[in-house]
Amino acid sequence: MNTIIEPFRIKSIEPIYFNTKEERHAILEKAFYNPFLIHSNEVLIDLLTDSGTSAMSASQWAGIMMGDESYAGSPSFFRFEKTVQQITGMPLVIPTHQGRASEKILFSIIGGKGKYILSNTLFDTTRANIEYSGAEGVDLLCEEGKYPAIPAPFKGNMDTVALERVIAEKGSANIPLCIITVTNNSGGGQPVSMQNIREVKRICVANNIPLFIDACRFAENSYFIKIREEGYADKSVPEIARELFSYADGCTMSAKKDAFANIGGFLAMHNELLALHCRNLLVITEGFPTYGGLAGRDLEAIAIGLNEVMDEHYLQYRIRSIEYLTNKLIAAGVPVMQPAGGHAVYIDSKEFLSHIPVDQYPGQALVSALYVAGGIRSVEIGSLMFGKYDAKGKLIPAQMELVRLAIPRRVYTQSHIDYVAEVIIEVFKEKAAIKGLRIVEEAPVLRHFTARLQPMTNG
Repeated sequence: MNTIIEPFRIKSIEPIYFNTKEERHAILEKAFYNPFLIHSNEVLIDLLTDSGTSAMSASQWAGIMMGDESYAGSPSFFRFEKTVQQITGMPLVIPTHQGRASEKILFSIIGGKGKYILSNTLFDTTRANIEYSGAEGVDLLCEEGKYPAIPAPFKGNMDTVALERVIAEKGSANIPLCIITVTNNSGGGQPVSMQNIREVKRICVANNIPLFIDACRFAENSYFIKIREEGYADKSVPEIARELFSYADGCTMSAKKDAFANIGGFLAMHNELLALHCRNLLVITEGFPTYGGLAGRDLEAIAIGLNEVMDEHYLQYRIRSIEYLTNKLIAAGVPVMQPAGGHAVYIDSKEFLSHIPVDQYPGQALVSALYVAGGIRSVEIGSLMFGKYDAKGKLIPAQMELVRLAIPRRVYTQSHIDYVAEVIIEVFKEKAAIKGLRIVEEAPVLRHFTARLQPMTNG
């Protein structure tokens, strides 16, 4: 049997509101060609993000009803704490309202001017919190990860040769942390191998640098290790996850991804002094250490979701679903990141819209075209999100120009995904008509969330 069925039944639904292409064109203009500024009820298929958009299970909803809302010492926290400890092996668990809150606390303490945080690839809020502290984030993606069309099993890996070189250049005393993102979101949702994590850990230990894991999609990465890395086929996902975390001194996590939750996150670690500093800042910014900005019901939902996500029937379905859309696009000649990632399909917009220069944001132009053509909301991961300016105000482009179609967990069916493929292929056939964009208003940090753009008038 080749058909991989959804390992769940649908118990509750919500309607999709349909609109016309003409209506969507007007909506996009009003939103200044930025999908973040479009109202969600004006979107047919919402692939903007997989963060906080999952469908929770009946068990999670039942857990929400059991949530204890005591300000301090809630049993919901202790169930949450025990679950995180069992999965990660890390004894010190600090809840936060979402992943970026964990990042804000961590980098406010260890960051600062003259410091460098090294990573395989940092995502947007991680980099923003590092830079806000005064530190500099340095991406050290492996060479094979830089070429979307060339398949390789672990394109999310860190370049360990570059890691040793940067440590020698910057000095280990100026590098308070190395962090590996699993899976590598900015790099096309590509997994990181256990061998690479071990090698990064070896280098970090030799240079007295703590290693953290950005664990948003730890279960998806663990499943990739199981099916792609020698020696792991007969190990369970919880066993693989436990080994993965065993090489780390700590982790951050947005529970809005692999825990299926609509809100929540945590810091976990071994270092008691660092945990003390984190909890002190937590009390100022998030809440008491046994709720950390979350309701007790959310702590219950996260604890249940963290165990549900490691079910191998679910993970097989999840990875095959992403492969399904990726393969349909490859068959039609659409340039996409290969092989398929764990949570999203990534279109190579630089190749897709080769007639649009990078300083006219081809990714954002493609995002806009997909919305008008089919009501699909996606997100640019390229020079709008990660580009910077040099001293003369000229754009320093991102390493890749990607458009991410993030698939919410347990939300859409195969017919929805077939529709998405049809729309993308239709746009691909008419791509010559798509024009580039220019920025007319932008924020100094995380500009892609609120930037306003307009089409170019001469090409």
